[in-house]
Amino acid sequence: MDAVDSVVDPLREFAKDSIRLVKRCHKPDCKEFTKVAARTAIGFVVMGFVSFFVKLIFIPINNIIVGSG
Repeated sequence: MDAVDSVVDPLREFAKDSIRLVKRCHKPDCKEFTKVAARTAIGFVVMGFVSFFVKLIFIPINNIIVGSG
């Protein structure tokens, strides 16, 4: 019976902790969601521009290096 308890007890604790976490969390209101969504969109746009400019610079340099060999 000890073997069964040693498996079931951690699962029971995990379930209790999970329920406590879900009860404590809250859904964001409209203002908070809008801020998070706007910041995420700005991050995507910035990373897109960085990626674009890196490709714009390094693809011709790579072609020059590989093409001359």
